[in-house]
Amino acid sequence: MKIRINLEEREKETLNPYATLSMNSKGRSKEEDLCDIRPVFQRDRDRILYSKSFRRLKDKTQVFLTPDGDHYRTRMTHSLEVAQNARTIARALRLNEDLSEAIALGHDLGHTPFGHAGERALNDVCPDGFRHNEQSLRLVEYLEKDGQGLNLTWEVKNGILNHEMSLMPATLEGKIVRLSDKIAYIHHDMDDAIRGGILTEEDVPQAIRDVAGKTSANWLNTFIHDIVENSYDKNDIQMSAEVFDAMMNLRKFMFERVYTNPVAKGEEGKAVELVKTLYDYYLKNVDLIPRYLTRRMDIGDSKEKVVCDYVSSMTDRFAIARYEDLFIPKSWSVY
Repeated sequence: MKIRINLEEREKETLNPYATLSMNSKGRSKEEDLCDIRPVFQRDRDRILYSKSFRRLKDKTQVFLTPDGDHYRTRMTHSLEVAQNARTIARALRLNEDLSEAIALGHDLGHTPFGHAGERALNDVCPDGFRHNEQSLRLVEYLEKDGQGLNLTWEVKNGILNHEMSLMPATLEGKIVRLSDKIAYIHHDMDDAIRGGILTEEDVPQAIRDVAGKTSANWLNTFIHDIVENSYDKNDIQMSAEVFDAMMNLRKFMFERVYTNPVAKGEEGKAVELVKTLYDYYLKNVDLIPRYLTRRMDIGDSKEKVVCDYVSSMTDRFAIARYEDLFIPKSWSVY
């Protein structure tokens, strides 16, 4: 079958000269036969989507810890919204949509339970620190599929590792995800904050609204259009200075009014202590950690790193359940 070859040729004929072509991938750490149907980045996208790590994102906090409502975002819906933003931009710029989507779906796989509160907790107690982007890469390289890893392409792994604003991916598609991540969480975290009664769109400073628009839907539209307009036919992904400043000021506003808001974050102190307590417990009882993780110690990883792997992989619900099983007394009765 020549389906994959035909798709690769179509990419070559139709994509932007600056796009990352599937046929030009730097490849995988472990060589494997190519798929008859799917180009390499589409295959990576599928591997991430079917992974256990991705499924766990449905029960990991985005911003609001255990919210009372069905429509607040989770780490999974965040990843899906990042992927949608990235595909929209990549398609408009004639870049590789499959590569952008794969990076977007995989960028937060390494996030802890309880969102950034859990990340801060593990960063405090792990000797080597903890950064979710590095953990996302570790998951796809070594931990997924019971320790086999997903064997993703170099380009997808590079984009996952470098999606933070302080870093820079090697491909234009990775750069799209780097901005799409910020656009997505500014948009949906504002939406959730409005739903939670923490603020209103009118609370946003007028200087930001004058540039980005009056509503969260306007902001999403403005940011995406600005990227497309300022990156079209260029070997870079960029925004105009005015709109970029508005986006970063809106992000700063969100940190001041939402991400550190005592109403939204009132339970985070408990979450931090819970994560640290679980870490300490498993450090003393490492034999209770699944063998596919402890095998990493046989090849040189520290016990602390393996405990970090285990605790960071937990969902909110599982972490709470383990804590209750281990530390909360149960009622005693005779039947």
